[in-house]
Amino acid sequence: MTGEGLPMLVDLVDRGVIRILDLTFVRKNQDGTVDGVELSELTGDGGDALTVFQGASSGLLGQEDIDEASAILEPGSAAGILIYENVWAGPFAAALRRSGGRVVADGRIPIQEVLASLDAAEARA
Repeated sequence: MTGEGLPMLVDLVDRGVIRILDLTFVRKNQDGTVDGVELSELTGDGGDALTVFQGASSGLLGQEDIDEASAILEPGSAAGILIYENVWAGPFAAALRRSGGRVVADGRIPIQEVLASLDAAEARA
């Protein structure tokens, strides 16, 4: 891991866009075993900035989640597992409720689908 995206994560928190609920890093060894990676072990740009998240644990991220994420890792690779809150969503939903509306569904569109849709739209233009 180079840590290139880590300053962006810190920036999102600093600007109040998201709140980190859980953050953990894992590494899959060549023999297939999985180890946790301490924030202090991260190197590269932004690794030190993540120390503000040391111990971030809401209890939402469980061992089963970590095992599931780790299962798809290739040996010799690592991953960050993150649960975050979109801070803007709470005030927005509250405003909807105050005006008589309600949120009936929510979801997340994977970035690959967004990019594929944008590429298709661009190709049609």
